[in-house]
Amino acid sequence: MTLDPHFDDAPSVGEGRRAVREGLGVALATSAYGISFGALAVTAGLDVWQTCVLSLVMFTGGSQFAFVGIVGAGGLAAVPAAIASAALLGVRNVAYGIRMSPVIGAGLWRRAAAAQFTIDESTAVALAQRSPHARTLGFWVTGIGIYIGWNLSTLAGALLGDVLGDVRAYGLDAAAAAAFLALLWPRLRARQPIVVGVAAAVVAPVLTPVLMPGLPVIIAALVAIVVGWTNWLGKDDRVESEPDDVAEREGLP
Repeated sequence: MTLDPHFDDAPSVGEGRRAVREGLGVALATSAYGISFGALAVTAGLDVWQTCVLSLVMFTGGSQFAFVGIVGAGGLAAVPAAIASAALLGVRNVAYGIRMSPVIGAGLWRRAAAAQFTIDESTAVALAQRSPHARTLGFWVTGIGIYIGWNLSTLAGALLGDVLGDVRAYGLDAAAAAAFLALLWPRLRARQPIVVGVAAAVVAPVLTPVLMPGLPVIIAALVAIVVGWTNWLGKDDRVESEPDDVAEREGLP
């Protein structure tokens, strides 16, 4: 018996290194969104420390953008609608958690820690790997890397927004809309998601003048849920379905 590494171990080591590189690259790119969030949150009326706590605790970029956007438009009266909208966007992370359970493994503390880092990007990077070791590395490196980078950039954006004032003059308010479009775009591959997207885009603006901020977004989401649940428009679609082990490749934490 020899203690020398077997040649079969080389691919596993190479896959692990690739997973780490991919995770760090995704973390660096995604963290940049935190600057926009921090600046927008301060403009919406949150203090710097409130903005930072929101990123530390909530840590799901799409939900955070939705929350501060609705609060900024409707003030304290819109907080319930802001919470509901943020929760709707965060539901997808529950599905990711179920899919990532075999990758994370057993152990109460490990699963509790992994719950905070289970987001679009960490799931996508992990499931893009072929070996169990590389999947585990991809998940943790991506999740922890984005968490650190997102919170640091949130602080920088909050301080920047506090100094600059109205960030809309610099175009940072468009980052939220661009981020949501990035989440939606990969799904527009069949008739049903296209029609749902168009319907939601029409319902929300029509209801915005007559309802408090946040409610039009919730109603538009409910329309999408009903259409998706009943599959009204997708029965005749023949688009190849997405593999079960591939998560969304676009989006925010």
